[in-house]
Amino acid sequence: MKNTSLTAISPVDGRYSEKTKALQNIASEFGLIRYRVIIEIEWLKTLANNSEISEVSALSTSAINILDGIIENFSPSEAQKVKDIEATTNHDVKAVEYYLKDKVSSNDELVDISEFFHFACTSEDINNLSYALMLRDLRNDVVAPSLTIILEDLKTYAHQLADESMLARTHGQPASPTTIGKEFANVHGRLQNQFDTFIKIKLLGKINGAVGNYNAHFVAYPNVDWECISNNLIASMGLHNNPFTTQIEPHDYIAEYSDALSRINTILIDLCRDIWAYTSIEYFKQKTVKGEVGSSTMPHKVNPIDFENAEGNFGIANALLHHFSEKLPISRWQRDLSDSTVLRNLGVAIAHCEIGYLSLRKGLSKIEINTPQLQKDLANNSQVLAEPIQTILRKHKVAGAYEKLKELTRGQKINNDQLKDFINSLKLPEYEKNNLLALTASNYIGIATKQAKSS
Repeated sequence: MKNTSLTAISPVDGRYSEKTKALQNIASEFGLIRYRVIIEIEWLKTLANNSEISEVSALSTSAINILDGIIENFSPSEAQKVKDIEATTNHDVKAVEYYLKDKVSSNDELVDISEFFHFACTSEDINNLSYALMLRDLRNDVVAPSLTIILEDLKTYAHQLADESMLARTHGQPASPTTIGKEFANVHGRLQNQFDTFIKIKLLGKINGAVGNYNAHFVAYPNVDWECISNNLIASMGLHNNPFTTQIEPHDYIAEYSDALSRINTILIDLCRDIWAYTSIEYFKQKTVKGEVGSSTMPHKVNPIDFENAEGNFGIANALLHHFSEKLPISRWQRDLSDSTVLRNLGVAIAHCEIGYLSLRKGLSKIEINTPQLQKDLANNSQVLAEPIQTILRKHKVAGAYEKLKELTRGQKINNDQLKDFINSLKLPEYEKNNLLALTASNYIGIATKQAKSS
């Protein structure tokens, strides 16, 4: 049976393949092989640039063009050639080395130095840098653009709805009012903080040999500054050198990367659940899309499926991200292979993130504020004004201020007339009574509007 999106086992390559296209050249098997090819070629070029390694002459322009062309023209069909070699070697990184030797076999200059492909390297030198490049590109080309759009959407809602009053709920019960815009501003502020942290995480790498000591390097060339060479190569790719490793780069930065991303997703799960709940009490309406069906049996339904889909995908992503964080920094002695199969799922976690981000963005684009329902709830819950009344009584040192309002309002609704009668009965200066009488649940919002607009 031919492999298609319908026969894919993972939904990220099946049902959601259209949503994960941006990851295909980065996080696929093809993408990983391509990154390995890049590292092997850049390592050879780095050796050739060092005059102290006399056996590797400085590369001519034509030789450099050939090497660069291998990278630029690397395609899935070329990756298949690597896989065909791997079928014999049973070793994925060694297959890349043999592939490159074959690719340069018609150029005498490169054939002469072809043994310096993978020189003094362990497979993990190539792999750790390949995964670092993968995480770099996933962050820069997939995650950051999606989160930037979400941040912009949240900011837009915060500003546009800054003065749209809303009854707040603490413990699920009516509470002091806020505004819709302020609630979006809260999420924007939280998300921006975690996004800034995520973007600044240093991506680390190493190319220092079998156990991290440059053992073979110094036997071959004891006078070469291998630490400097390693650092310069890693820095040239936008990564940071980790000078203290065993055979593997210990993956602590991947744990940090995963933790930061999971915190971002957790914030967005919180947002999805809140919007879902507000939709259920009709604070939000959803735009209908012609042709869409909400229920197979109930024609009236317009379900908040985009937020539900986003929440589900963020949950799966976080399960994987948490596993990365807990598992990857642990390795028996100088190296075990239990990280290898786990690392291959980095792209799966980011794919579920991206599916969630796209679903959330779609959901946000379809919601509308239901102002009549917002105003109705505010008008029907005048008891929330017990807070400012008892606060003014405290200001004027009225004994038992809290208790007076508790007796009037706890566990029951009161209407505006009851509240006005109570205010008029208080022994307060007239200006205070007038200020309290002017309060409504709609205008008792503190500086919520200012806060929303400053986000």
